[in-house]
Amino acid sequence: MRYLSMMLPDAADATRDDGTRRPARHGADLPTEAATALGSTPAPASADARRRWLRRAGIALGLAALVALPLLASAQTAPVSPSPIPGVTATPGAGGSTNYSVPVQTLLFFTALGFIPAALLLMTGFTRIIIVLGLMRQAMGTQTTPPNQVLIGLSLFLTLFVMGPVFDKVYDDAWQPYTRNEISFDTALVRAEAPVKKFMLRQTRESDLALFVKLARVERPRTTEDLSLRIVVPAFVTSELKTAFQIGFMIFVPFIVIDLVVASVLMSMGMMMLSPVLISLPFKLMLFVLVDGWNLMLASLVASFGAVQ
Repeated sequence: MRYLSMMLPDAADATRDDGTRRPARHGADLPTEAATALGSTPAPASADARRRWLRRAGIALGLAALVALPLLASAQTAPVSPSPIPGVTATPGAGGSTNYSVPVQTLLFFTALGFIPAALLLMTGFTRIIIVLGLMRQAMGTQTTPPNQVLIGLSLFLTLFVMGPVFDKVYDDAWQPYTRNEISFDTALVRAEAPVKKFMLRQTRESDLALFVKLARVERPRTTEDLSLRIVVPAFVTSELKTAFQIGFMIFVPFIVIDLVVASVLMSMGMMMLSPVLISLPFKLMLFVLVDGWNLMLASLVASFGAVQ
């Protein structure tokens, strides 16, 4: 304390540069900015007073560091016990399985929701339906009619119609027993997988299945039901693309005939500057309406999937 009193003299014992005593005054040794912050109006500080104030601030920071360093060292060496998240637990279940608490199950459920669009596109008839409708619009020459929202909505409801028996079977065999706690979640997944895989195998060509079995380098199974979804899903998507383009080709043929006839008539009349598409579009629309094109096309699309059981 004596050393500190020597290094930090009281403001009442401060002396002027000429050796004479001066009364203590609030904020006299502080710089102008610091004294103004304290609410006083100091006199202009000299260079020596500014140096003294900086020296005192440095000594105070040094003492604070000396006190803080031992505390930091003890905090680093002390063992830190992890604080568990309340409500998140994982307990071992029967058969080596793990039963997660409700918050973890909720998190996994909402994470799985991100895979629903992929499952809808690749494991149902949505791919075939939306491709055929898009090719039909392009064949007619109406680039934005019907709009994309209408085509996607129509494809979605047609998919629900086609996949209705499959979804009903999944609901009865997997979801209902699981909600009644009659089966486990893993068993529900296995039961839900069976009708969906059966539907995909009915629409998949054997050549596509053989291709992906060869690419996966797995042993050839005795039956197609023994194949995993890792092989069935890409083979199903490949077959759906082939089928959709085949149906699209059949749709294009009558509209191409109309375009050729209109183009030949315009060339024979010498109207080479007139676009054949502009003239053929009303005839395409008339033909599509007269033959009830929407009814025929949607009925053919649904019938192309066959009877789903």
